[in-house]
Amino acid sequence: SFEPVITFCLNESDAVTAVSKSLKEDTYKHFSTTRSIDIIPNFVQIPVDLEDIDRTLRNRYVNDDEFILCHVSNFRKVKRVEDVLKIFQLVHQVKPSHLLLVGDGPERYKLEELCRELHLCDNVTFLGKITDTQQVLEIADVFILPSETESFGLAALEAMASGVPVISSNTGGLPEVNVHGVSGFLSDVGNVEDLTKNALHILSNEDRLQTFKNNARKESLKYDLHKIVPQYEAIYEDTLSKCLVL
Repeated sequence: SFEPVITFCLNESDAVTAVSKSLKEDTYKHFSTTRSIDIIPNFVQIPVDLEDIDRTLRNRYVNDDEFILCHVSNFRKVKRVEDVLKIFQLVHQVKPSHLLLVGDGPERYKLEELCRELHLCDNVTFLGKITDTQQVLEIADVFILPSETESFGLAALEAMASGVPVISSNTGGLPEVNVHGVSGFLSDVGNVEDLTKNALHILSNEDRLQTFKNNARKESLKYDLHKIVPQYEAIYEDTLSKCLVL
């Protein structure tokens, strides 16, 4: 129902940007436009210091020999939050862990129900909506994002900026953010077994986990706001200069 409005906006705007190559391709696929679209990714403010992690907060959920898995979303169907819980169940059977779920939305009730059915409630914490997710992300070991689709994957980027490797689906813009085998791993949508295998691969070796954490942080630096915001400023300046000429 929004198609005519979006098509009009695309064709009448002086400049159009997309946050990923995938979104740009989808725009041409689904809307009647041939106009130029510039790709400028989302940006993130990189935490300055990750050395001073709140161990007291971490120890609230796990012992020193256990792991924390995390998921942040708006709990819509497209996020496949039930897959998050299924992945956690399989990981927890091998590596004792705790799952932190940040956010709220229409699928939360179903997820709480599934948590009870799987007898996982003692190992899962629903934190609800949090203004600053960094304090949660920085104590996590793996971030899970098995979405049906993502135009970019900002939640994954925020996790990476906090030094957390990402286990995600390979849909939409996620492969452009989460580098397979470097900052984490990519799997087909709905492939819970492969997502679990990848998570366990990272958690099975302390040195490997630290390498993935370092790589995730390093990859996130490409999206630092000081690198991305100037790209938006350049678009504004170029557009304004053309308008002034006209």
